[in-house]
Amino acid sequence: MPLLTRIPVLQLSPQVDEGHWPAVAFSGEVVPFRATAFREGHDRIGVDLILLDPSGEQTEHRMHALEPGTDRWGVEVQLETEGLWRYRVQAWADDYGTWKHNAEVKVPAGIDVELMLRMGHDLLAGAAKDKRRSPAERRHLSAAAKAAADSTKPVEERFAATVDDRIAAILAERPVVSLPSLSETRAIQVERTRAGVGSWYEFFPRSEGARKLPDGSWQSGTFRTASARLPEIAAMGFDVVYLPPIHPIGRTFRKGPNNSLEAGPNDPGSPWAIGSAEGGHDAIHPDLGTEEDFVHFLGKAKGAGLEVALDLALQASPDHPWVKQHPEWFTTLPDGTIAYAENPPKKYQDIYPINFDNDYDGLRHEVLRIVRYWMSLGVRIFRVDNPHTKPLHFWEWLIRTVNATDPDVVFLAEAFTRPALLHTLAKAGFQQSYTYFTWRNTKEELEEFFAGLATDTADFLRPNLFVNTPDILTEYLQFGGPAAFKIRAALAATAAPTWGVYSGFELYENVARPGAEEYIDNEKYEYRPRDYARAQNEGRSLAPYLTMLNRVRSEHPALRQLRNLRLHSSDDDAILVYSKYLPGRFTRSGKPDAVIVVANVDPHSVRETIVHLDVTAFGIERGASFEVKDAVTGQRWVWGSDDYVRLDAFDQPVHILVVKPL
Repeated sequence: MPLLTRIPVLQLSPQVDEGHWPAVAFSGEVVPFRATAFREGHDRIGVDLILLDPSGEQTEHRMHALEPGTDRWGVEVQLETEGLWRYRVQAWADDYGTWKHNAEVKVPAGIDVELMLRMGHDLLAGAAKDKRRSPAERRHLSAAAKAAADSTKPVEERFAATVDDRIAAILAERPVVSLPSLSETRAIQVERTRAGVGSWYEFFPRSEGARKLPDGSWQSGTFRTASARLPEIAAMGFDVVYLPPIHPIGRTFRKGPNNSLEAGPNDPGSPWAIGSAEGGHDAIHPDLGTEEDFVHFLGKAKGAGLEVALDLALQASPDHPWVKQHPEWFTTLPDGTIAYAENPPKKYQDIYPINFDNDYDGLRHEVLRIVRYWMSLGVRIFRVDNPHTKPLHFWEWLIRTVNATDPDVVFLAEAFTRPALLHTLAKAGFQQSYTYFTWRNTKEELEEFFAGLATDTADFLRPNLFVNTPDILTEYLQFGGPAAFKIRAALAATAAPTWGVYSGFELYENVARPGAEEYIDNEKYEYRPRDYARAQNEGRSLAPYLTMLNRVRSEHPALRQLRNLRLHSSDDDAILVYSKYLPGRFTRSGKPDAVIVVANVDPHSVRETIVHLDVTAFGIERGASFEVKDAVTGQRWVWGSDDYVRLDAFDQPVHILVVKPL
């Protein structure tokens, strides 16, 4: 079977590994469709996107030529309906376009005049017979054909009748087509908006309301006390609350403060050391409350406009019921002991990894049972711990099985791993993924990273740009002062549709355990109640800044898209510049939305420089002036293609500029 059609149509986008997996999008995402199409010689072609929505309804979208000489064609379409979409690209010979190009050269030069007019007559007369056109269009085409054949009239008048604006518009809407050539079919899975857009806030419910008793012991916070924090989180503009594991915690090898090997009688242990006599992955830690309390927490979250994401950590403490009931689910060493988790130089003696190779079917059905149990209580988002340490075909099976009946369930991969693994987890079905964002800090690093997210991996990977986690406190935050916290939050909130913070970030917590890139007095191993209200009253809270960022995101749909990020330049190696733009045809208001972000990524300096903008990237004509309003300060300026900026890291290190044409 030949690989090429009459007019070759190649290199379709979006697609993943030649269609092995569907590409992904979220409801409301603007997807750029691309294809390479060409034909022999110099005759003109046209290219159409043929799109089938999940119900099978077909629409056609004319593609336009992109960069000259590349034979690349493209069109942007906003996909709203959830489900599996399919598309093909059709290329065709543009007979009228070819004739018009040749005639515009020959007729004015007096070459083959009658021949060209006869060919024009035949094309227009044939087009007039197409009953899919309106009667008025058919009459206009017939009149033009008749004029072209009328040798009693001047050549200029005959020719002008065949190429007037009305003729061009009619034949642009419904061209004269021959040699239609169809590409292969590709698929796009469109998921609910929350799969690709959201502001996440992570906190430990046991710390909310926890208090130290006179005898030195602790009284844990509960779901009831933690629910009191939800309105404040919602008021900051977050829409997803992520909870670390809420299950019983093992006693054997329980870790003490700062990951110490000896735990005191009052140390609560790591929530990731799952399982005790009280139960395993389908149980709730007694200190947090009951199933009823958890459902109450879910209800309070929903009432505040928040979804709850639950941690899915497939590992066990030595006290987990699985250890006795299913020892084959773990790795037994030659000395008869069970292997504990390690991530050198870190050791987790309180955690046993799962081994899928001894009883794959048993394990996968147990995990499915656990996931469906939490789903039955109302959980629709799972943050998956270390998915890259489990078989990838297991995740593909689990996510596909869950989404087959519950397509609204979202899985986030905590995939801090090698690019091939991270990318393949996304292709296998994870709706979101952590990324290397926390370790990309210089202008050069961020430009390469953001460009890759918006283009190279956008067909299959949705990044969740967490600025910190209980395990990740980078040197940038440790030593960058308050400016570093503002910079990282602003970049995360504006560069990707989904971002997140771990509680304490808004309090500028920046002290690391010596020799490690994680917090001292880590909340993974102890209670950390925080006085957020006092910090805000004393002006020591970043909460107002986070609130502003989430408000700007809610007001500007361009910031809730991934593929529209465009890099610009500056004369300073610490001033990062990018824009996001959404044309009015894709916004609810019908008005275009454009935002420019200018960030001083050096938290220790004041920078003055010139930024250079390709204004056509956000809907402004080249050479035109426009107004920008800083969403951070409210200041306004008139800008053009080259503009002066001064960014003081100790005051306002980032401009978030809303574009308003003059």
